[in-house]
Amino acid sequence: MMSSTERSLYDLTLAELAEWVTEQGEPAYRARQIFHELYKPNAAATPEGMTALPKSFREKLATAFPVRGLELAQKQESSDGTVKYLSKLPDEQFVETVMIPVEKPLGLTEAAPSVSAHRRTVCVSTQVGCAYGCAFCASGLAGFKRNLSAGEIVQQVLLASRPSTGSGRAVTNIVFMGMGEPLSNYENVLKAIRILNAPEGFQIGARKITISTVGLVPMIERLGKEGLQVELSISLHAPNDELRGKLMPVNKKYPVAELIQACRAYVQATKRLITFEYILIDQVNDNVKEAQELAKLLEGLLCKVNLIPCHPIPGQSWGRPALPRMLAFEKILRIKGIPCTLRRSRGLDIDGACGQLRLRHLEKVAK
Repeated sequence: MMSSTERSLYDLTLAELAEWVTEQGEPAYRARQIFHELYKPNAAATPEGMTALPKSFREKLATAFPVRGLELAQKQESSDGTVKYLSKLPDEQFVETVMIPVEKPLGLTEAAPSVSAHRRTVCVSTQVGCAYGCAFCASGLAGFKRNLSAGEIVQQVLLASRPSTGSGRAVTNIVFMGMGEPLSNYENVLKAIRILNAPEGFQIGARKITISTVGLVPMIERLGKEGLQVELSISLHAPNDELRGKLMPVNKKYPVAELIQACRAYVQATKRLITFEYILIDQVNDNVKEAQELAKLLEGLLCKVNLIPCHPIPGQSWGRPALPRMLAFEKILRIKGIPCTLRRSRGLDIDGACGQLRLRHLEKVAK
């Protein structure tokens, strides 16, 4: 096992924690007690606060696993309810997390006019910065620094949900769509998912968890063999190599045809639908030609397309298309039989674009 001094308690699965507990001569059920203390709604932040455990064992736990938590550095709240958190890591790096609340009506009737489903989605980061340099994304503008540990990923969800730092309300969904490329930090991402999914832990169903990728073909193939019921989302943003290569450098290594072939194999192996994310950039990838190409590319594939209006990033000239232009693009896909949704933009009045708040903070510090 890895030395405990290199990890926080949040880096441990229940099985790893149970192994450590028994090595200390303690009964195995102590591991479940600790897990409960870590992930209950008003959890103790430190071993010293876990009063359900004997004092001597709490002291041993605190010595073995020194506190390595996230420190909330900044919080921005949008008028639409979206909240963005900037957290400082123990090594003075910064990472972003977003809470996106959605209230979705459920078949409103006169008898039940206010019935609705409350979905609270946490968008987590998996790396400090990003190495993939997508032209429309702020995450990589300050460069790639390092991978996040499983515990640093898990703690983002806790930060966004606990009363002391976040909403104080239960998280229903998790999307790995923040800073970084999740499949480039594969082991830590999957470990975080297993911790968050554990019945003894945060209890988020696997089907409520989505992994997004720029299209790392070998890792998509590997994920398809894991037997996980998580959702997979592909950042596509263009239907051909010429345009996608300009927007996403990763396309030079994994071109569109190879990526779509991997997606078809993934669907065949998992029987699960894939979501394709497509940011609509005015006069760049939002023409009738691209819509028709996209429909042809995805023909016969179990999938849906999320059309996302471009989120303005300071220093870049690209903007969002006019609404009629976006609706026309959506209509072509629907006519061609491709399920799609034109997503409502969130957090426009804050630094809502991925990596934007971190970048603005680093620029302030540098002045």
